[in-house]
This record gives sequence, C-alpha cells and structure tokens, in this order.
Amino acid sequence: MKTSDRVCPCGSGKTYGECCEPVIKGTRLAATAEELMRARYSAYEKHEIDFIINSCEHGEDVNEIDRDATRTWSEDSTWHGLKILRTEKGTAADTEGVVEFEAVYTRKGLRDVHHETGVFKKIDGKWLYSSGNLKTTTVVRDGRKVGRNEPCPCGSGKKYKACCGR
Repeated sequence: MKTSDRVCPCGSGKTYGECCEPVIKGTRLAATAEELMRARYSAYEKHEIDFIINSCEHGEDVNEIDRDATRTWSEDSTWHGLKILRTEKGTAADTEGVVEFEAVYTRKGLRDVHHETGVFKKIDGKWLYSSGNLKTTTVVRDGRKVGRNEPCPCGSGKKYKACCGR
C-alpha cells in the first residue's frame, strides 16, 4: 500500500494523500489554521523537517526554530496521535487563529503529551505557525524502568548509566 493511500496520521479519517500530504508537499496551501496544525503533526511523524520549519513565521521578532532539535524530536519519537481540543478563528476568511491541541508520543521509553495552544497567522495568503504556549503535563514511563547498571536499551552495548541514562 502506498503511503498516500494510508490513513492520515493527523486523525482526520481521510487518507494521507487527500489530507496532509498535498499541504506538506506544497501542491496546495492549508485553508485553515487547524489544517496547517494537522499537517505539521503529520510532518513530525513523517520526518518532513523542511515543511515544519517553512510553515513557521519568520522575522526579526520571531524565535528561529532549531533544525537539529526538531529533526531529533521527530525521528526519535513514536507518534501516537493528535487531538484538537479547540479552535478560535483560523478559518479561510481570517488572518489569525488559535488551535489548542495534544500530540501524544513516546521518546526514550517515556510517553508524553505535548499540550499546546498554538497561534497561527495568515501572511500573504498562507497560514503559518507563529507561537505557542505549552501546558506542562506529567511524563509517564512507557514500560519498566531500566536499572543504572543494566545494558542500555538503545543497543550500544554500554551500561545504561554511561549511555542514555546520563
């Protein structure tokens, strides 16, 4: 089965090819702030780092996104799903919008929920991620705790305390 025919990671229920892929590949623009947020989530799962960076607002007053950290988070995480909690404005007729969402993922054996209220702006007819406000959550271990002197689960052959446990 082609990637385009699989269910879209964003949870819309559509296929990836009819949902987020055209936005990520640049064959069409996101019509709403929520659609851009869904495409950004799918881009994290698909490791489409250029899209993640290019879908952010750029300028002097905007923090630059760290490409390496974004790539590491994308590639080192197992993505479990996106839940849109609420939206404010952000329609095709608006120039600003807010999308509150939760993205569930596991990284280094810890399951976490990235809960954020994202602010989006439409600049020159294109929706962009502008800024976000993170909500803190409790991180839950996904599996048993690895002992300090046990072999590291990453497969390096080192003890956990000398590898990923630092």
